[in-house]
Amino acid sequence: MAGVPWYFAIAERDHGIQNPLSASKIRFLGEQLRLGPGVDVLDVACGKGGPAVLLARDFGCRILGIERAEEFAAAARDRVASAGLESLVEIVVGDAKDVELEPHRYDVAMCLGASFVWEGLPGTLAALTPATKTGGHVVVGEPYWRTWPLPDCQADEGFVPLAATVDRFAAAGLRIDTLIASSTDDWDAYESLHWRALEDWLAANPDDEDAPEIRRRHEANRDEYLRRGREFLGWAIFAARKD
Repeated sequence: MAGVPWYFAIAERDHGIQNPLSASKIRFLGEQLRLGPGVDVLDVACGKGGPAVLLARDFGCRILGIERAEEFAAAARDRVASAGLESLVEIVVGDAKDVELEPHRYDVAMCLGASFVWEGLPGTLAALTPATKTGGHVVVGEPYWRTWPLPDCQADEGFVPLAATVDRFAAAGLRIDTLIASSTDDWDAYESLHWRALEDWLAANPDDEDAPEIRRRHEANRDEYLRRGREFLGWAIFAARKD
């Protein structure tokens, strides 16, 4: 990569699913949504296409993935091709916030772990709900605080407790009918894959001009998880029906 390496292209080298989730939980999501042939799914910030490939392969649904990082979009297309799913999964490069989403187009509009695209959960729900058919689902993977209020001097980062997160869906006119929470094992596996990939890169590139910054960010993120995130921060998929 030319210039400063994109941190997550290094850190998520080994992630098949780029969220603290297992493949079995993605399959359960597909079952809950009653995915099948003829069902249209929008996957915003689809990354390397892990959930898209799994859902299309196991349920036969059609998926449009939007991903702004060209490295991840290329990896997603390779995975789609390797799985022989080109007729079901399309990956386009773009920033979803700049894409005009067709109203009432999708049975499922999904954004897993990327509500930052629309500057948080309320903006994400406002963007995805109009694109979802009546009777369809808006699905968002989102952090929430396990403990509230947080200990002194802890920034809330715009996240809220679990019940308040559900209230945000209700305020958008959506009714939660599925909750799939990450376990501590899910979180540990997700974070550990980051650490191993970054340590491998740093060992292989000790003289790279970006190595000190990669090292600083890696260790800061690791320490934040161990000191605070593992205890206080939860993550879950919320699937909500649009009436």
